Amino acid sequence: MKKFFYSQKAAPYVFVLPFVLTVLLFWLGPIIKGINLSFQDVMKDQWVGLGNYQRLLTDKIFWKAVSNSVKYCILTLVLLIPFPLLFAVLLNSHLMKHSNIFKSIYFLPALTSVVVAGTVFRLMFGEASESLLNQVIGLFGHAPIKWLKSQGTAYFALLTLCCWRWTGVNIMYFLAGIQSIPADLYEAAEIDGASKWQQFKSITIPLVKPTTIYVLTISIYAGLAMFLESFMLWRGNNSPNNIGLTIVGYLYRQGIEKRAMGYACAVGIVLLIFVMIVNFIQLKLNGTFSKEER
Repeated sequence: MKKFFYSQKAAPYVFVLPFVLTVLLFWLGPIIKGINLSFQDVMKDQWVGLGNYQRLLTDKIFWKAVSNSVKYCILTLVLLIPFPLLFAVLLNSHLMKHSNIFKSIYFLPALTSVVVAGTVFRLMFGEASESLLNQVIGLFGHAPIKWLKSQGTAYFALLTLCCWRWTGVNIMYFLAGIQSIPADLYEAAEIDGASKWQQFKSITIPLVKPTTIYVLTISIYAGLAMFLESFMLWRGNNSPNNIGLTIVGYLYRQGIEKRAMGYACAVGIVLLIFVMIVNFIQLKLNGTFSKEER
């Protein structure tokens, strides 16, 4: 047995084994169980076949949740891809003094509990005139706004919370990618007379592409799977006219609040398939599966 574990051929499999077991026990197993439950009415212990999926097609609240999640995902991608990249370039610049301090400040929100952050932001965006945002707009003579009761301002609150929490994380990803680029390339470009913008466009953006694809992939997943931020911002899963309801929030409503576990599993399976399709398409478009990228 000792000879087996010290074998160079066996070592890779031994190191990978914990990950494989984790995937099988906590990912693949629940998915198979969820697929099975999605064809049942768990409360009545009946097999309903495609009944749960057919119900989804005509469920207006489900499609409202899908619409909310897709909009949220797109808006977060617009904000959390280009701006963290620009901030990372600035932090990596020699002109940036005390960059380590700024790195710590940017990353600090990621260490904050979503529960705490959501509670603080709910108070900030409260409808009372004493809330922080209403005090700010009050300085310009604007009447208090019910931030969390209309679609536009509610999305503004959600996106503000999202950007505050995750901008620093994406900056760290992009900063790691930028620092892996050989400095010789920038020096050669500078000797050839390339401006900083030309260096950014022709060197930084192409060579940081693997990092961009990774950040894009996890951001799509995070955007479509968002739940806790919305739950804390509205102090529950029942926002006015479902303006903050997400796909995962709807899954929680059906599975936990209404105990329609079979229907909730159908929602979860649809979400899983949707996320996988969207990420597969973007990875395909980015050339991840092409022979040139291998």
